[in-house]
Amino acid sequence: MTEINKDTQDTNPLGKYYRQPQIYITLPTKGKYYPADVFEPTETGEIPVFPMTAMDELAFKTPDSLISGQSTVDVIKSCVPNMKNPWKMTNYDTDTILLAIRVATYGEMMSMSFTIPGSNEKVDHSVNLPALLEGLAKVDVIDTATTKSGFKLKVAPLDYQTLTKTQTARFEQEKIYTTVNAAALDEKTKNDQFAKSFKILNTINFELLVESILEITTPDGVTVTDKMQIQQFCKNCETKIINEIQEELGKIREQAQVPPLKMKATEEHIKKGAPVTYEVPLTFDQSNFFG
Repeated sequence: MTEINKDTQDTNPLGKYYRQPQIYITLPTKGKYYPADVFEPTETGEIPVFPMTAMDELAFKTPDSLISGQSTVDVIKSCVPNMKNPWKMTNYDTDTILLAIRVATYGEMMSMSFTIPGSNEKVDHSVNLPALLEGLAKVDVIDTATTKSGFKLKVAPLDYQTLTKTQTARFEQEKIYTTVNAAALDEKTKNDQFAKSFKILNTINFELLVESILEITTPDGVTVTDKMQIQQFCKNCETKIINEIQEELGKIREQAQVPPLKMKATEEHIKKGAPVTYEVPLTFDQSNFFG
């Protein structure tokens, strides 16, 4: 990319037409989990968000960069300069930042289409994005939990880099599974390939589990922070305990995510088989969310 000299920028008569911040947002984490080289806080707690440039929009049309996460990182760097290293952005702040970039670039309302459950009828709906941002700003992120068995957990937030690597690895394994399933192979070869893929997915999920736990306090009050001991515990305790831990981790990870839209069906749609109320997920698919 061609670099623009700062002196040229300052004297360029077109400079007054450069993009300016369109909105200011408060992150759900309030910057709690970020060192200085990752995030630059402000005195007010609000950070500026710029609209996307033409180059940013093109970044979302590069498939390889989308899969690797590089496009999203580049766009966040461009539009949210206070987030200096988006790879280390926590999962709690991701939805807020992407929503804010969408608002800054395309405006407050977003049109979406979805199929009404039970009726198979497709409808259009307008979403008020600032209202969603306002709700996310009020989230008080909690990073502790207690399982039904009495284990107390302190949970580490997942950063964008870890999530992207995990999602990419899962995507690759699912692609292998599909390819093998469609291939003209004998059953033994297929089963061997499936077992190998399943083992890799299990390893990915286990590593993510261990990575998510900062400390565990046992029911009898002993606190463990050593990563190797936590890993040994996760390997050797009974499935029931791990399932309880996974359940609590799932609840914590859902914090500050955009909730599904709660919709009410019309009488006409109810007659066609739709439930009285239903939910519609709002997804961040770059092909439509930023298009």
